[in-house]
Amino acid sequence: MDEDLSDNRNECNMRSGSSSFCYMKGSSVFTSKETINNMEVKSDDLGLAQYKDLLPYSKSSDVTEVFLKDVFDIMLKYIFKSYDRKSKILDFHHPHQFLQSIEGFSLELTGEAESLHQILVDCSDTLKYGVKTGHPRFFNQLSSGLDIVSLAAEWITAAANTNMFTFEIAPVFVLMEGIVLQRMRQIIGWEKGDGIFSPGGTINNFYAVMLARQKILPDVKQSGMRNAPDLVMFQSKHAHYSNRRPAAVLGIGMKNCIDVKVDEVGRMLPEDLELKVLQAKVKNKVPFYVSATSGTTVLGAFDPIPEIAAICKKYNLWLHIDAAWGGGVLMSRKHRHFVDGIELADSVTWNPHKIMGIVLQCSALLVRHKGALEACNSMKANYLFQQDKHYDVSYDTGDKTMQCGRHVDVFKLWLAWRAKGDAGFEEHVDKCVELSKYLAQKIKLSPGFELAYAEPKYTNVCFWYYPPSIRNINDLKVRSEKLHKVAPAIKARMMTNGSLMVSYQPLDDKVNFFRNVISNPAVRKEDIDFLIKEIEKLGCDL
Repeated sequence: MDEDLSDNRNECNMRSGSSSFCYMKGSSVFTSKETINNMEVKSDDLGLAQYKDLLPYSKSSDVTEVFLKDVFDIMLKYIFKSYDRKSKILDFHHPHQFLQSIEGFSLELTGEAESLHQILVDCSDTLKYGVKTGHPRFFNQLSSGLDIVSLAAEWITAAANTNMFTFEIAPVFVLMEGIVLQRMRQIIGWEKGDGIFSPGGTINNFYAVMLARQKILPDVKQSGMRNAPDLVMFQSKHAHYSNRRPAAVLGIGMKNCIDVKVDEVGRMLPEDLELKVLQAKVKNKVPFYVSATSGTTVLGAFDPIPEIAAICKKYNLWLHIDAAWGGGVLMSRKHRHFVDGIELADSVTWNPHKIMGIVLQCSALLVRHKGALEACNSMKANYLFQQDKHYDVSYDTGDKTMQCGRHVDVFKLWLAWRAKGDAGFEEHVDKCVELSKYLAQKIKLSPGFELAYAEPKYTNVCFWYYPPSIRNINDLKVRSEKLHKVAPAIKARMMTNGSLMVSYQPLDDKVNFFRNVISNPAVRKEDIDFLIKEIEKLGCDL
């Protein structure tokens, strides 16, 4: 495994002086140099250079170019290591170790300006001690992988450094967002509607509740909730916690945020939803909103949309689909049936930064009702959204969002879509599902492993590993108590070794189990084989 820049400070200092910067390439240490305007500029010089030697503080561009190219070299090395199966996923240290500084890497802010050499070392160290979420054996989160095209888009976005609130300052990005959102709505099955990119699925689920409340209480924006009836909202008991948070923030109250029962594989039970809607009405409360989940966080379950939509239509409830995790199946002809009926929804959360592999963050709210976002959120600030501009101000999208400043997230998706086309996304989604089926079969055939739920349809695979010491325990209570401790112990060893990362959790009456998810395009069958062997190696002596 290659060593990091920070591991070679002493060797670098011996070769080029304590103020110089050097880094590894292959097995040799060397000093970066560029030839600019017939003058040779070396990274050695950055030991004495500071931020005022960079643009725009300095008229000279040579130091800026060398500095940025060195930063790029650090990032490129990190990217290559992220794909290297021989490298560690992380170099684990405890929080107190970071706070006390590690191998010269200090998080402390002294207030003093450091040299550009030190800034480069800080960049390298920051990546060295982080988690390589692009590593083929990182299965810990719903978002993983490192898509090179969307990564390039993020760099371009940072260089542009603009805001998404008006066409005036982001003309290309604003138009691009409209085109991408229209395409996403069409894929859902809507010809008209609205949408926005926001900082994540949590915010988009929040938007949906606001829209639903605005529909049933049009005066709430002006008058507030003081004289409003008791509103009631519903979601699956396995729904993401972000579907409950709006109840606390919007004055609805957590007691009016009702969990609906699920079946044996985690899908919402429509009959229990209708029962709880009727129970709320008997109590003179006002049901107004249902969130169905397409791809639950733990089990990857898809709620039955047509049946839920029929109940929502019957009782005039807003139907939101939280497809943050599962929305990517819309790109797959083979697996789109998981979200049959999604076109019946009023709003949809869809996160391309998950199963579609776009670099974080990239999350869209799609709305079937045109003008709903503006009606709900518009503040008509005339110092920003002037109506007498010389262009069509309908393209100024900022007034329909909760935010003012908004990051350019659409460019990552737009550029990746241009590069891959529909077929590229479809191939990726299908591959992730197939690899998860392969894992499920491996679990069935591997001694000591057991699926925690029925064989999965999506990429969530939930399973237990039983060390030999507890496989023959007949007392189920004792066996469960011991099994509950296995996953946390193995996870600790995973992180200490840096060899693998898989999440774990309990759910309902089931003790801690591993939840493996695949969304990284770099994963291959050999990584699944490694996962099984590594968990067995780390846990066989427990």
